[in-house]
Amino acid sequence: MAVRLHAVVSGRVQGVAFRWYARRVADGLGLKGWIRNRGEDQVEVCVEGERAELEKYAAWLRRGPSLARVEDVDDTWAEATGEFKDFRVIGSA
Repeated sequence: MAVRLHAVVSGRVQGVAFRWYARRVADGLGLKGWIRNRGEDQVEVCVEGERAELEKYAAWLRRGPSLARVEDVDDTWAEATGEFKDFRVIGSA
């Protein structure tokens, strides 16, 4: 059953290739959606896929890549809409 995860990740998450790695992880898990910079110390992600794969992704978001320092993840779960065809890095909010 497909679900949606919307999350705002705070901390040292810009300038450390967070979005690039997030896309790579999402692609590896077969997830679809987007990620973008938001403010000075946040990234925002909206992603859909199977619950088990999204839980793995949510766990990765709490760690991030090696140069990141994740301080907080504010996440919301909902039903999937099926609107995404792939996973993209998009412009800033």
